[in-house]
Parts: sequence; structure tokens; C-alpha cells
Amino acid sequence: MRLDSGYFEHARQVADAILYEGYLLYPYRGSAQKNRARFQFGVLVPSAYAAVDDCEPTASQTECLVECPDDAEVQVLVRFLQLRHRTVQAVSGETGAGREVSLLEVDGHQHVPWDEALERHEEVAASVAGLLGQDTTREFHVSADEVSEDITDASGRTAGRLTWRWDRLDGLIRLGAERVAGPYGALRLRVRVENHTAPPVAPRTRDDALRHSLIAAHVLIGVPGGTFLSPTDPPEWAAAETAACVNIGAWPVLAGPPDCRDLVLSSPVILYDHPEVAAESAGDLFDATEIDEILTLRTLALTDAEKREARATDPRAAEIMDRLDTMPPEMLERMHGAIRYLKSVPGGTRPGSGHGAARPPGGPGGFPGDLAGDPGDFADPVLARPEVPWWDPGADTTVSPETDHVIIGGARVARGSRVRMRPGSRRADAQDLFLAGRTAQVEAVLHDVDGQVHVAVSPDHDPVAELQRNHGRFLYFAPDEIEPLESAELPEP
Repeated sequence: MRLDSGYFEHARQVADAILYEGYLLYPYRGSAQKNRARFQFGVLVPSAYAAVDDCEPTASQTECLVECPDDAEVQVLVRFLQLRHRTVQAVSGETGAGREVSLLEVDGHQHVPWDEALERHEEVAASVAGLLGQDTTREFHVSADEVSEDITDASGRTAGRLTWRWDRLDGLIRLGAERVAGPYGALRLRVRVENHTAPPVAPRTRDDALRHSLIAAHVLIGVPGGTFLSPTDPPEWAAAETAACVNIGAWPVLAGPPDCRDLVLSSPVILYDHPEVAAESAGDLFDATEIDEILTLRTLALTDAEKREARATDPRAAEIMDRLDTMPPEMLERMHGAIRYLKSVPGGTRPGSGHGAARPPGGPGGFPGDLAGDPGDFADPVLARPEVPWWDPGADTTVSPETDHVIIGGARVARGSRVRMRPGSRRADAQDLFLAGRTAQVEAVLHDVDGQVHVAVSPDHDPVAELQRNHGRFLYFAPDEIEPLESAELPEP
């Protein structure tokens, strides 16, 4: 497997989410307070700033175990962002001279200064045999540069100028390996990424240091033909050696689809083995720990002025605004969640139902015997969608809280029955002590999707009982937490 294989592309989707995690948060405007302090993950600062503030490292290190022969090749891809500062100039029509401004609006489009980011990547490869003899190192350098672009209005006149500047970066990738003790001969592989940048002026603030930092730095490691051992769930024989691995600012996990064992993603964000980007996700929102639907709905609710400011802040924010503004309803519905049905819910009476029958386990439509029903009843028994969703009270006509009952101590308890509350066998709430021994009226007998029975009651002499009843607010007890009163004996309907 090469780093440009399908497995790598699969893993890269997750790596891209890490690369831009927290890059720009909702509401995606530079003026928002949460976007004043950015780039919180995987920042490798220059040593000159580490001497001022040692809260962030100058290097990251990944160690993991892999089973492979000496002639195997280790392939490493280091990815990170580099800051580039954008300035805005207003250009005089008479002289053509420019002056820096904090806001320039041309034909309804806003332009503001901002710190964007450039994607960078560095590759290194080495044979296992070579690594066993000594470490392999590779220096990398990114030159400082500057580019400009004129802003023209509808008449073709130059109204402004955008200028992007970025500083020099210097770094080092160091690979090392050694065979661990034991009969299996696993290889402990080490990848270290170091920031060797020496700024011309020592940075005194974090914002200054970010211009000379590797941001969101993470590593993809491939060993074609090898088998990585899970750093989070190793086999028992490798548990001690896995625990001895030293990872600094990095969290390695198995990457790619579940059948991929020769690729590892080591990131500054804690992940699980074989992480996936949700299929329902419609695109990057720079907050992979959030719910896409919530961010999408809140972004759609921004005013036109707020969206215009977001578009001016960053090209990637503009892409989000454009994408969500043109999102079809089907994509939003897809983000709302995926419900997969084993089969449709029949409306008839299920076996064992009726008065006094306990609800079978499995929930609505989950009655075990139903799975062995007549296959001709449904065109697609796996994906068939019931006319009534499972959460709708009408999904199962065999359940009726107002008429169902439960047998407790030989007595039939249903709506209208009077009982004595005996909490304690299942509860640890001190307030239940106030209910112990008091009488109540049963309002409903309910069955949950796990087949458990719950009895809803209203305490006698409760001054707000009628109000609570109108709002459907009751106390709920298991059958063994209530005691039927003599008057609870009701005739069969």
C-alpha cells in the first residue's frame, strides 16, 4: 500500500477534519469572541517562544508497535497548517497609492484583514533495516513569501489590494525503530516532528509565535505488508510494550477502514481505532465534535449581514455559507438522523397481548416472533418503512396506557386504581422518603421499548394534582414499588 492508495484517501478524510478542527468556529466571523484565540490543537511552537511560555511543545512524538520484516518500508506523511496574514489596502483612484484599512467594501463585498492558513505536507520513507541501525532524519524548509491581488469594482477600477505574507518555517522529521523483547519480534516505531524555526525577532506573544509554528500537526504512518497493533486495544502479549510507548502531543490509532491494519493516524485529538467521518455529514464545519444539524441550522439562521461578514473573514467560511445556503432539503433531513427498520409494525394483536398481558421485550415492532413472519407481508423486510413511525403512540395498537393494567399481589391495577407508594427498592432519592406510605391514584400503565412496566400515579391530596394531570406530569413507579389498596380491585371490563 502506498500513501496514495484508497486506504490512505479513506484515512485522509479524518485527517482533514483534524487539520481544520477549531480553525474557525460558528458564527464563522473574525469579530466573534471565540475566534479571537485560534488554533488550539497540535501547535508546535519555535523554541524561542517555548522559553517564554512552555505551555505548548516544540515537538511531537509518536511511538507504536508494528509487526513487519526487516525489508519492509516505513512511509510517513507529516501534515500541518502554516499561518499567512492577509492585509487589506484601499487604493486611491488618483495616485494609485494604497493604505491599510480594517474594512474595505467594494460593490457590496467586504474585505477585512485576517490570518488564513496554508496546507503543508512533508514525506519521508525508510526501510526497517535502515532504521534498526540508526535514526533517519529529514529536514524541511518553507521560504517566506508575499503575494498580492488587486480588487476591482464593477467599472474595472482598482479599488483595493489584498496582500498575503507568510514567514519562513524550518523543521525536522526523525524516524527510529527497535525490536521489542519477546518471541514475536514486533517493531517499536518512533516518528518525531520538531520545529526548528528561528524567528529573526523572538516572539513574545502567542499570536507572534503562531506565525512561526506548525499548526494542527499530525502524522500518517504506513507500512505496506505490515500489521500495526492497536495502541488502545493491543493483544495481551503486547500490552506491556504498548504501555511503554512514549507519545508526546500525539494520539495514534489504526486508520482506514476496519480491514486496514497497515496504516496509523497520529493526531493531537483523541480518537478511536478506524475513525470515520459520518456519512450524513454534508461538509466541513471546523468542529468535528459538534452535531452537524445544530451547526447547520444555526448558520442558516444568521442574518444576511452576518453571512456577508463571515464570507469576508475567510474563503473557507465563504464556502460554508454558500454550501449551506444552497443545501437541498434532503441533505438537511439526512443529517437529522438515520433510522433503519427491521420490518414494518403490524397493526393487529400480537400473541399474548390483551388485558393483563405483559409487553414482550424488543420494543414496538421488535417482538421476537415477528422476525419469523410471512416474508410476503413486506416487499423489503429490512428497509420497509412503517406507515406509522415507531415513536408515534399509534405505532402499536396493542398498547393503551389508559386501558392497560398490571397484576400486583393478585390485584388488578389500572387507571383509576388507588395504591400506596412504597419507594426505596429501586431508588436512592432522599425526597422519596416524603412519598413512602402515602396513597395515590393510578393515571396510566405504560410499557417501555424494553418490555418494562411503569405505573404513573398522582399523589392524593396534592394541591396541584389537577394542574399536573392537565399537563400529563405524573410520578412513575415500578410495580414492586406500589401496593394495591383494597379498593384497587376492579371488575374485568
